[in-house]
Amino acid sequence: MSETLPAAHADAVRTLTRHLDGLAEPWALTGSTSFALQGVPVEPDDVDVQTTEAGARAAETLLGEAVTEPVERVESERIRSSLGAARVGGVTVELIGGVEKRRAEGSWTEPPPIGELRRTVALGDCIVPVLPLAYEARAYERLGRKERAALLREHAEYTSDT
Repeated sequence: MSETLPAAHADAVRTLTRHLDGLAEPWALTGSTSFALQGVPVEPDDVDVQTTEAGARAAETLLGEAVTEPVERVESERIRSSLGAARVGGVTVELIGGVEKRRAEGSWTEPPPIGELRRTVALGDCIVPVLPLAYEARAYERLGRKERAALLREHAEYTSDT
């Protein structure tokens, strides 16, 4: 479905996939670029890579000079993770590791099992791991982003992610 991605994003995803191919930790694209790759009619912004905390730090090393923001632990009211950024082919890439979400009673969830959740999509001859739309819809629902959750859920039905 590469026709749904701007050329710069497609090139960045291919480059990123080559760089992260040897990553020992499981990783997958998430966010708008992943959604577009899976056929959701969205305009991709940056490229988000979700992995474990160790995976984010290893990806930072693999991307070397492309890193623009070192991976650091960050926390907001609803989410905490390790977060860093890189610039690949003019496109911002966020490295997101060990995502935890705050439950209603205040405790934190465990990071998602990326290796068990991910599926792959083709971008030409490049195989790209992505998080399934049904999973993403549930995550957006929990964050109160109901419109985005509904859009993802609608497209998840067509891609058998339910």
